[in-house]
Order: sequence, then C-alpha cells, then structure tokens
Amino acid sequence: MFTAQNDSAPADGVILGPGDDAAVLVGSGPVVVSTDALVDGQHFRLDWSTPRQVGAKAVVANAADVMSMGARVTGFVVSLTCPDRTPTTTLVGVRDGMREAAARYGAQVVGGDLTAGDQLVIAVTAIGAMDDRAPVRLSTPVAGDVLAVSGPLGGSAAGLALLLAGVDEFADLVAAHCVPKPHLQLALAAAESGVHAMTDISDGLSSELHTMARMSGLSLRVDPAAIPVPPDLAAAAVELGVDPVRWAVAGGEDHELLAAFAPGELPTGWTAIGSVHAAESGPSVVVSGLNLSDLDSGWRTF
Repeated sequence: MFTAQNDSAPADGVILGPGDDAAVLVGSGPVVVSTDALVDGQHFRLDWSTPRQVGAKAVVANAADVMSMGARVTGFVVSLTCPDRTPTTTLVGVRDGMREAAARYGAQVVGGDLTAGDQLVIAVTAIGAMDDRAPVRLSTPVAGDVLAVSGPLGGSAAGLALLLAGVDEFADLVAAHCVPKPHLQLALAAAESGVHAMTDISDGLSSELHTMARMSGLSLRVDPAAIPVPPDLAAAAVELGVDPVRWAVAGGEDHELLAAFAPGELPTGWTAIGSVHAAESGPSVVVSGLNLSDLDSGWRTF
C-alpha cells in the first residue's frame, strides 16, 4: 500500500521514494528524526474522523516535531498495524490523507509497512534536514525574551469536548481536533531570524511552558488574555459551561509553535503572549490569574 508509487513527482530531497527496499534521501548535513504513534480509541476515533483526517493528523503531529527544531521536512515513513477486518477503503483513506498532508509541507511519504494486529495503530517517522541552520532547542530561551505562539490555541481541546458531549455545532472546532492545521510554515522563518528557543504545542501550552522552564532554569510569565484563540471558542465554552481559557492553556494537540524571541525581533505571524525572566527561586511558570496546579498535566499517555 505504501510502496505504490505516488502520481506526483518526488519531493525535494528525495532520490528514491516508495517501491524499493528502502527510500533514498539527499543528505549533506545534520538530519532531524522524530517518531510518533496514533492508536485507535486513544488518539482518534473513526466514528468522529474520516480515515483521510486520521492520516493527515498523524503526519501533522510528526511534522510539528521536526519543524519546531528549525528543520525542513524531507520525508515520512509509516508503519501501520490494523485488524484483518479493516476495510481497504479505510486504509486507502489513511494513506491519501498522509500524502496530502505531507505535500503541504513540501515532503512525501517515502515508504512504509503494513501488518495485521488487534487494533489500528499508525506510527509515523518524520525526517528533516537542517540545511545550513543550527537546530533550535526548547531549552535555550534567554531572560528578557518575548514568548510567542504561531496560531490560535484551544481549538483541538474544544473540538474533543464537543464530540464527547455530542454537540452537533461548531464544525471548525471539531475539525481543529480531527485534523489540525497549525501554522508550521512560520518555523523556518523563525529559525532564520535567530529565534532563541522553540517547541511545538502537542501536550498543551501549560505542559510545554513547564518543560521549557524546567530545562532552561528560567521563569516564564504568560498573560492568558494575550493567547490567540479560535473565533468560536467562547461560544462553545458557554454551550458546555467551560472556561475557554482552560482549553487554550491546558488543551493539547493544537500543534502550533511556542517560541522565545529577543525583544523587537518577533517575526510576522507570531503573537506575543508573555516573557522570560531570571528565576529567583528555581524555574517557574506564571499564568496571570490561573492556578497551574491542575493545568500542568496537559496530555498524558498513561
């Protein structure tokens, strides 16, 4: 299924794509590699999402990890496990969704494997090239930096809450959960502008802030009113009786970017949400007006 040749021309950096024993990519410098798995019932449900959406979501999650390092995505390799009763149309939909999402990032699914198992599991490995850039780490913000995000937060968490509640409204929020479309194209421009630190927001803003603070030894302060959110988030929160700020701060799977820039160096497309400070008594995260004791959790696998 994944070894069938794609109709499109090979993406930049691909010498040999699907069809042989292995793919061959161009390489002349550091290579960035990340892998992630999506499990049916844990990360997606086929009664909520189309197979195409599931395939796209798997690619986006991995692209975000590679691009947040300041790398250009060059290819994806897929390992798909499924029950033998899985319809062929489901598998083809997953594959096509992956191909379409990969193409949005100028990349290609260069190979994969299909095997039988008890449930549908999609494991994707993303490969990227640094070209002439140094990798951007999440642990290197500098005191005085501006914290910024690449796009709206909370949409995926709101979409999941709406699906769980059976609310047949707010299609844009549901779509944000089923197939996120983060502004990952801003990552390369940020890397080229000299961004100090960057990470993707997969486990929730609060979780990523705590990780950045802990690994840098600094204090991060965020103004929740400055966090960009989707247009319908407030209305959906009223519908479900939820504080929308909690979705924006603690919700996961938006896959937007969190970065630290020098003052006055914020590139176009980014929204400032806070600042970096020297830690007076150890690393910390302060989100004005919110108790983070129950917001640090973000996404947890177990």
